[in-house]
Amino acid sequence: MTEALRSQFLSLHLIETLAAVLPVRDENAQPKTLVFGGVERHMITSQARRRAERVHARNRANAGRGALKGRSMGVRTREWAILAGRELESAHGWEKEKALATARAVMEASGLKFGDPKKKTVANLTKVLVFAPSDAASRIADHIAGQAAEIEEWRDAYLEAQARAEAAKKARRAARKKAASSPEAEETEETSTAEAAASVPLPPLPKATRDAVLLALAPRDAVDIALYGRFLAEIPDSPNVDGAVQTGHAFTVHEAEQIEDFYAAADDAKLDRKRNALSFLDAADDAGAGMTGYQSLISGTFYRHAVLDRTQLRTNLRVAGMDEQEAETAASEAEKEFVNAFVEAFPEAKKNSTASTGSLPALVLAFEGERPYNYASAFQRPVDEGPVSTGGEGPAGPAAVRRLLRHHTFVSRRREDLRTVRVLTYDPEIDTLLGELGSPESLTVVERAEDLTP
Repeated sequence: MTEALRSQFLSLHLIETLAAVLPVRDENAQPKTLVFGGVERHMITSQARRRAERVHARNRANAGRGALKGRSMGVRTREWAILAGRELESAHGWEKEKALATARAVMEASGLKFGDPKKKTVANLTKVLVFAPSDAASRIADHIAGQAAEIEEWRDAYLEAQARAEAAKKARRAARKKAASSPEAEETEETSTAEAAASVPLPPLPKATRDAVLLALAPRDAVDIALYGRFLAEIPDSPNVDGAVQTGHAFTVHEAEQIEDFYAAADDAKLDRKRNALSFLDAADDAGAGMTGYQSLISGTFYRHAVLDRTQLRTNLRVAGMDEQEAETAASEAEKEFVNAFVEAFPEAKKNSTASTGSLPALVLAFEGERPYNYASAFQRPVDEGPVSTGGEGPAGPAAVRRLLRHHTFVSRRREDLRTVRVLTYDPEIDTLLGELGSPESLTVVERAEDLTP
């Protein structure tokens, strides 16, 4: 199918059932929730979903698998200076401390803010996560190594000026302490800090080096940046990207169900000592668990939704420097990988203790339209899981599938732009249900995630 025959938006809707998991949690280690339809629902945030999908696609591409194999992908990190320093050390033979100090100074002078230099844990980390192509660090290192003499001379002057500015600031702080009793102390503190910074100007980074850093950090041809976008406010002249993917928070179609799981962990050495004790008196102090605690777990059937703006994706790729044909090819590949990640990826929190990443969706509904379509309203009234004989809807999974398909059928009769409707299920009960519902002629049942998009 050519682009001219395709609609601008690809909408994806998914029903999945999870048991005893905790994919995301709040600052109190409790499951995240929202109130919808007058009841509390469990929620899996769009941020958690998007990261899982982005990393899934990136890892497949880097491993030479999937539609995006061989394509440039991005990395979101605060460690770009550390990574560039390592490149200078390993690829260009620089001494470790000199390499790191140079990379940090160059990137800081380009506009990025770093952590407190007196705190080793954050001194070489940018204050914000920077989403850039994965080869950004090696590009920066290559430029620094190629202009080593000029940049090292600049670096020494830059670090010396920073040290003088810090010394001036300390001197003014000492003076403020002496004048602390003065009613004008607060005003003096503000003006002194500004004066300290202004009194010792930092030498500007050579323009060619700053341009090289901005080019390295620019989105360029990283496909996942074109898909999910990025925002970097610290460097105004570094381009931001309005992402092509819109993601909604996933939520349970019924009222929240949560348990507090008490657990006890055994102490192996303690148990060995107890087993080898010569009498019960020797083992008396070794009774009980090594550690106990509680964890919150949730179960439920979730509805989640995402949409791909095909026009925005192609625009992002063209702005990144691709010609029309290359952008079209890359966009088609990115769409296939996005759909695959939407179906396959899952947040990895507590994956080892809950096996949450092994879940498969009960139903995926995909279709095209001239605008995005969010079907959250189909579940505003929470699913009643009571027996059908007493007015309930039965188990939440099949009930949610019925509601979603009924809602879509109702909407599609009133919206002429909906087409190429496809569904995928990994649940034999749902597969049977699709047959019983008498799927409309416009709906195609597929057996692979790759076939959800034309």
